[in-house]
Amino acid sequence: MEKKANKLKLQVLGETHTFLNLITEYAWLAHASQASYIIQHPYLSEPELIVTSSNPKKTLRDATQILIDRAEEFRLSFKRALKK
Repeated sequence: MEKKANKLKLQVLGETHTFLNLITEYAWLAHASQASYIIQHPYLSEPELIVTSSNPKKTLRDATQILIDRAEEFRLSFKRALKK
């Protein structure tokens, strides 16, 4: 993990483009000035998530909360759809 005042870079073990695209999208919604990831080699390295903002830890927490809230909205919508 690399941590600076306005930048956080961390390995995300066992994840792929699917999750990383999702979390970077929500980091942008949480007002990141940069949100991206790097996968050096798909079989030999773990992906690294990079978030830059005035408070990257808070931005990542906010992005995670947005993801949780949206997943819950989807779960409830799906549950209602099954009842019809």
